[in-house]
Amino acid sequence: MNIYISNLSYGVNDADLQQLFAEYGEITSAKVITDKYTGKSRGFGFVEMPDDEAAQKAIDELNQAEFDGKVISVNVAKPKVERSNNYGNGGNNRDRGRGGYNSGGRY
Repeated sequence: MNIYISNLSYGVNDADLQQLFAEYGEITSAKVITDKYTGKSRGFGFVEMPDDEAAQKAIDELNQAEFDGKVISVNVAKPKVERSNNYGNGGNNRDRGRGGYNSGGRY
């Protein structure tokens, strides 16, 4: 089961998540999500546990618990939804109908 943890203190790292959930059973992975430019925590992470029963117990007991000075939210992770970049207006087709080579965007 994949578990989503939000409202993490910015000082929490992967090892901290691993340690927090380890008392509930085997951990397949524990990852705090970081900003790709700064490397700093984004305040949420994921833990994967192969035993669904142990994972559910961890969710039940850790949701709304205090961890590293903050009250965390712990839930079953929802599947990732692929986002498109079309923003409802045809996406990156802004140049459609503007002429050919070196038109400078003029009509």
